[in-house]
Amino acid sequence: MSQVISDRPLGLGADRPSRPGADPATAGEPVDAGRQRTRLVEIVIPVHNEQAVLADSVYRLRAYLTENLPYPFRITIADNASTDDTWRIALDLAERYRGVDAVHLDQKGRGRALRSVWEASDAEVVAYMDVDLSTGLEAFLPLIAPLMSGHSDLAIGSRLARGAAVARGPKREFISRTYNLMLRSAMAARFSDAQCGFKAGRAEIIKALLPRVEDQAWFFDTELLLLAERSGLRIHEVPVDWVDDPDSRVDIVRTARDDLRGMWRVGRQALRGGFRAPVPARTLAAALPQGMRRQIPSFAVIGVTCTVAYLLLFTVLRAAFPAYLANTVALAATAVANTAANRRYTFGVRGSANALRHQVEGGVAFLIGLALTNGALALLHAAAPAAAHAVELTVLIAANAVATLVRFLLMRAWVFNPKRTSPTPLAENQA
Repeated sequence: MSQVISDRPLGLGADRPSRPGADPATAGEPVDAGRQRTRLVEIVIPVHNEQAVLADSVYRLRAYLTENLPYPFRITIADNASTDDTWRIALDLAERYRGVDAVHLDQKGRGRALRSVWEASDAEVVAYMDVDLSTGLEAFLPLIAPLMSGHSDLAIGSRLARGAAVARGPKREFISRTYNLMLRSAMAARFSDAQCGFKAGRAEIIKALLPRVEDQAWFFDTELLLLAERSGLRIHEVPVDWVDDPDSRVDIVRTARDDLRGMWRVGRQALRGGFRAPVPARTLAAALPQGMRRQIPSFAVIGVTCTVAYLLLFTVLRAAFPAYLANTVALAATAVANTAANRRYTFGVRGSANALRHQVEGGVAFLIGLALTNGALALLHAAAPAAAHAVELTVLIAANAVATLVRFLLMRAWVFNPKRTSPTPLAENQA
């Protein structure tokens, strides 16, 4: 592993250096400034002998992010073994600009540079882009937005997605499309563009993947994406505007050879079933619509209580009435109580305004539940006319579970939808 030389202590998170260049830059104040100021985005620019373009690119990138990104950011220049003035320029930029940092590695390798910074990052989202800024910066916020919301785990810029605008020569176009076609056919990759230097990921996900990524150079991106897919992670693609850099020093032949070797290695690991990473489980709350995180526990408690009451009432009535009648009366009685309880505790509606309307609309959920439970009883009795009472209860529990899901969706999307009513809601933060 290469030695990391920097005046910041890598891996110490909150112990980032106190000099002005290391502090994150705070972008224009967003609407929810207090929350978003805590959600740091770190953008890494890996460089090797880029003295001609480094200063101008960092200046442009910082100016754009300051104006357009609603999150604090840090730009980290990761110099991997430059032999020209790149490292001196990087240090000068870090001293001059707030939100710019610099790290030096004594070995070459884009993957090695990204790994070194990402492993030590204290950001919520980590990203990287090529120093030539070939990709249009207006795609950066769409790149990280699904990561901030929790919708996706990684995000990539794609020059091959519908809506992308690309200006490059036919040779590079052919090589890129051939490479990505090989990935899709031989490796079953579902992402469209592995090589675009414009990627981001949730930091906790990236850190879980990195120990399983072996490549330290150009295949690093591809291996990371293939591993993410094999591990069941969600990759978001953003169509980008991209202009080829005529001064690119990438050795296409050597890179292609190394990529083929990497594909062969990863393919063998995948066939043995060992190409996966122990990534953090996707939390349901991260993907839930606003408010649902608080509503689900309340609805579940009320649902369990009403289901127990419904089964007890059904059992009592079943001793004197046919199953269909007992089910109808028990379900009707608990449906009224269920609607009233969810109105007050799950959806935070107080007072008598619209109470009758809510009960009537809640009756639609009751009718659906009645159709499901009576239908289940009808199927049971058709298949087993002499079914025991315990079997009836089991069938009703299963049918009632489906009816409960339908009830919640109806209540959230229709009965208590805030666009239809003007309740006095419970504070959103009560949980």
